[in-house]
Amino acid sequence: MFYFFFVFWFLQIPKFVSDFMITNISECYYKITEDFHHEGNIMIGAFFPIHIYYSAEKIPHPFLPYFYMDNYVHYNFKNYQYILALVFAIEEINGNPNILPNISLGFDFYNVRFTERDTLMNVFYWLTARRKKNILPNYNCEKSKFSAALTGTSWTTSAQIGTLLQLFKFPQLSFGPYDSILSDRSQYSSLYQMGPKYTSLSLGIVSLVVHFRWSWVGLILPDDHKGNTILPDIREEMQRKRVCIAFLKMIPVTWTSYFKKFWESMDGANVIIIYGDIDSLGGLMRNIGQRLLTWKIWVMNIDPHITEYADYFLLDSFHGSLIFTQHHRKNSEFTNFIQTVNPYKYPEDIYLPKLWHLFFKCSFSDIDCQLLAKCQANASLDILPCYIIDMAISEESKAIYNAVYALAHSLHQMSIQQVQIQPHENGKDMVFLPWQLNTFLRKVDERDNMSLDWRQKLNAGYDILNLWNLPKGLGLKVKIGSFSANAPQDQQLYLSEQMIQWPEGFSEIPQSVCSENCRPGFRKVTLEGKAICCYSCIPCADNEISNETDTDQCVKCPESHYANTEKNQCFQKAVIFLAYEDSLGMSLASIALSLSALTAFVIGVFVKYRDTPIVKANNRALSYILLITLTFCFLCSLNFIGQPNMATCILQQTTFGIAFTMALATVLAKAITVVIAFKATFPGRMLRWLMMSRAPNYIIPICTLIQVVFCLIWMVFSPPFIDKDIHIEHKYIIIFCNKGSSVAFHCVLGYLCSLALGGYTMAFLSRNLPDTFNESKFLSFSMLVFFCVWVTFLPVYHSTNGKVMVAMEVFSILASSAALLGFIFGPKCYIILIRPDRNAFHHIRDKTHSRRNKTYIM
Repeated sequence: MFYFFFVFWFLQIPKFVSDFMITNISECYYKITEDFHHEGNIMIGAFFPIHIYYSAEKIPHPFLPYFYMDNYVHYNFKNYQYILALVFAIEEINGNPNILPNISLGFDFYNVRFTERDTLMNVFYWLTARRKKNILPNYNCEKSKFSAALTGTSWTTSAQIGTLLQLFKFPQLSFGPYDSILSDRSQYSSLYQMGPKYTSLSLGIVSLVVHFRWSWVGLILPDDHKGNTILPDIREEMQRKRVCIAFLKMIPVTWTSYFKKFWESMDGANVIIIYGDIDSLGGLMRNIGQRLLTWKIWVMNIDPHITEYADYFLLDSFHGSLIFTQHHRKNSEFTNFIQTVNPYKYPEDIYLPKLWHLFFKCSFSDIDCQLLAKCQANASLDILPCYIIDMAISEESKAIYNAVYALAHSLHQMSIQQVQIQPHENGKDMVFLPWQLNTFLRKVDERDNMSLDWRQKLNAGYDILNLWNLPKGLGLKVKIGSFSANAPQDQQLYLSEQMIQWPEGFSEIPQSVCSENCRPGFRKVTLEGKAICCYSCIPCADNEISNETDTDQCVKCPESHYANTEKNQCFQKAVIFLAYEDSLGMSLASIALSLSALTAFVIGVFVKYRDTPIVKANNRALSYILLITLTFCFLCSLNFIGQPNMATCILQQTTFGIAFTMALATVLAKAITVVIAFKATFPGRMLRWLMMSRAPNYIIPICTLIQVVFCLIWMVFSPPFIDKDIHIEHKYIIIFCNKGSSVAFHCVLGYLCSLALGGYTMAFLSRNLPDTFNESKFLSFSMLVFFCVWVTFLPVYHSTNGKVMVAMEVFSILASSAALLGFIFGPKCYIILIRPDRNAFHHIRDKTHSRRNKTYIM
């Protein structure tokens, strides 16, 4: 309810003010003089901008130069706080017995928001102690003691006045923004700037922009030396923080609202930085307010000061703006002082009657234009809206307050020095020349003994204000954060985002970018010929991620990790190998154990039927050796299954090589035995010796010994070792046994193939020998299959990786071993178990007799 009451009250002000400005303004409002005098023993010249004259058609005055017939006055009552700050400081000092006892300060006020000629004329009037109506050259009958001049807020005004005062070394205190030109002691040796140098303001504004991720912002600066000084600093900060300037607009000195080209090409950025002072940017601010640009966020270092008149619009261009102001303590005493100010308490003040007449309906006397008796007992400046009179002390008012105290301390120090030099003249008035104050002004601050030069190097802290002006006229400036360059880097900027009111049209934090943000999983690619903030987004490469927005480079995952599908996270790779738990490993292990059991069964059959012709006819001892060796061949494949370690890696190759060498050597011995046995029926001493001495049995140890030597050399110089493959499968690290020396591995494999080829050759040559139980055909076919398996294995082995490669080697071992078992012992087991009638001597005799009859018939 309280809020709606104020909204209603503010909405009535436009009608209230407009009625006065249109119909009820008295002629005295314009007749009252523009300058006034506040009495004191020592006078301060105050040159403040309170109102301006402007000419609509610029109709020249008939006899006054630089004047126009259609002049109009335009008041900026917000600047009236400057006068209030001056009065407040002077009353505090005059009431303080510890500073300038028995001496009172006063001031002469002159409005300076006019032409350069009138500004200098006002200074001349003050220096000659004459009012405008009594100008007598080279004559001065008044004995006012001048101390110093207070000038501002424009640097041009201070420079114009300083050029004149410099001739007399007259002290001048400028309360406007710090300007490097005014600090030039060769031109302005007696000018002292009370405003601090904004050494970190550019950093603060850019830090705010970076905080909200605004990378595409506009920049508006005054087209003067201040703008040219500010531009490199803020551009350097923006480049360092990778913020791009969407456009740069320099405000000309002769600003006009009809400057249409200025507003072109400004739609690309939602955030616009306005950096300067109100004197050079006042026309721009007024034009922005008239255009009702409610979809822009203005980031400024100045108070807009644009609501100098009321209207019927609810919306305001500057609602939601963010304003940087120098941090200073609140002065509640100053606020209380403003509440007590009225035209009857300060009758010399020419602006208070105008305020009371305009806003409290007080009338002027028709005779002398004096304000009539109290028209409203409860009338006070604190009930006026903020856009008319602000209760909080402004930056410029604080500078005026400090300037008066600096001057008072200098005068106090000078008076103490005079008393020490001439103690007998203690009761007399203070006598000094203004230029003598320069020595003390350079040494004294407003509170303690510090040089005024510290203000030029101050790294000030800033308050960040959010302008709440909806409905228009509310005019609240709410502190939503602060910036301090002296704080640690991550604590320099503080913001309370939940308190910020954004301009109409933004329901959340606005965006101001040239290109849409690259989400995680993508990286930026700068477009050729464009600013770095204008880019395209491309996905990260394989096994690379980006987990932040707008990253320039993707980060490669460690070798032990892999990127997820979205490419915004790295996950730990699982370690895998050909394990017994895998379906493939389990299948191969089951096959190996089954074939081993089958081989053991065949051994049992051969042992049981060891005295039968079919077992005895094919060298029973070699058959036992071959079957036992095949059992080891099947079981050695288990070394390839399960998690590898150093022992299994060495056993894999040695057991495989030696077991298969014994098997192939046994096959070779069996084939040679068949050939020798057949040849032994012919006369020949050598063949009979070979048969009787069982020389073919030595083939097995000799061939095996050769393979053992190969394996020893391999194990000594380049043994197998545990290795891992991190690339073959995206989400896994495959652990396997590296062969070590590839040459040694292929030598072992080549040696096995040569044994298989030799066995195949001998078996092939004896395949048609006339023997009832001749197994040469089965040996040759088994060797052929063995040879084909391992020749096929080589290209397949080299084209696979990881556990598939291991599985391929296990499969080749099992396949080749099964070929030997099946093709050599399968037919024999068939006869022994299924056709026992064929495993007898009468069958041999019948078969031999039948073969002889066929030969006889032929």
